[in-house]
Amino acid sequence: MGQAGCKRLSQALFDYKTEKYVIAKNKKVGLLYRLLQVSILTYLVVWVFLVKKSYQDIDTSLQSSIITKVKGVTFTNTSEMGERLWDVADYVIPPQGENIFFVITNLIVTPHQRQETCAESESIPNAACYKDSDCPPGEPVMTGNGVRTGRCLQSGNMQRGTCEIFAWCPVETKSRPEKPLLGKAEDFTIYIKNFIRFPKFNFSKTNVLDTKDRDFLKSCRFGPKNPYCPIFRLGSVVSWTGSNFQEIALQGGVIGIQIEWDCDLDKAPSECNPRYHFSRLDSRIPGNSVSSGYNFRFAKYYRDEAGVEFRTLMKAYGIRFDVMVNGRAGKFNIIPTIINVASGVALMGVGSFFCDLVLIYFIKKSHFYRNKKYEEARSGHQGNGKVNVERDLQTVEA
Repeated sequence: MGQAGCKRLSQALFDYKTEKYVIAKNKKVGLLYRLLQVSILTYLVVWVFLVKKSYQDIDTSLQSSIITKVKGVTFTNTSEMGERLWDVADYVIPPQGENIFFVITNLIVTPHQRQETCAESESIPNAACYKDSDCPPGEPVMTGNGVRTGRCLQSGNMQRGTCEIFAWCPVETKSRPEKPLLGKAEDFTIYIKNFIRFPKFNFSKTNVLDTKDRDFLKSCRFGPKNPYCPIFRLGSVVSWTGSNFQEIALQGGVIGIQIEWDCDLDKAPSECNPRYHFSRLDSRIPGNSVSSGYNFRFAKYYRDEAGVEFRTLMKAYGIRFDVMVNGRAGKFNIIPTIINVASGVALMGVGSFFCDLVLIYFIKKSHFYRNKKYEEARSGHQGNGKVNVERDLQTVEA
């Protein structure tokens, strides 16, 4: 048995297989083969070339620069600040015009703060005390406003008090206003200038209309008819995200402005146009959740006639804008074209292989076709070493 097996193995090593073409007159398999061919051809033409444009060389290394400006004025009259006119230098942070900027819409103002001793705010949990020993001197009040002095300040006959602290006094105690201070900010405008460049193709463009009319940017507003007027009304930007301006102005929020460039450089440069998408980036939780909104604190410092420093503390609520840019550019290149055509030809071979499997394994007369497709040829005379093949193309009908 071992010798016989080795002999068969040694003979199989020197076998040679050659193709034999058999035309099978089977309508079902023939229809399946044509359907596969049409499907592969449709995929190759429609999806690969027309939709994905895989005949192009692609550049996604977009180089981009953003310049922003906000314009608008409003007037307020409050007990803390009196009558005040607000312009862009007052409510935009930072003033440099970067791709991330903040517009103040609401404020809590604590004026005339000086570094001295005063009672900690009652809203701070670990500032409560019943005796002086509850306020060890020199220890800061966590989540509070200053450093304990060692005294427990009690009001009237109440046993419970708050620790005295050394801090900027008086501490902030007011709650957020029920209406936004700068509620009319929705009529402010945002100017977003974007320069882009695709280095692989040395192609550059901007989102501003190329015109010599100096009054164009003074009067235009962004819209479907003015895609190259990048001046947006602040209230409109908020509404495009599905939010209410007065609501977001009250407690703050974060809005994303995405500029997308999808350029087919086989067409004219005028066909490469920016598309804008607006979205609310911070989580909008129903109700007055502590995690909703966006705010931070800053102060303005002064000195009195005696040279003593004091400040006005402001807790600012507002809208943070994040301007993001992405894009891609494509241009015809022969190399990806050849690669994708070759892939399509290879898929045609897969269709033939699948039909062969159906023909010789899954139909009723599969054994008949299998015998016709695979044939073993041996030499007619021992020692001759030649095989005479009369036909390499055979038509069979079941």
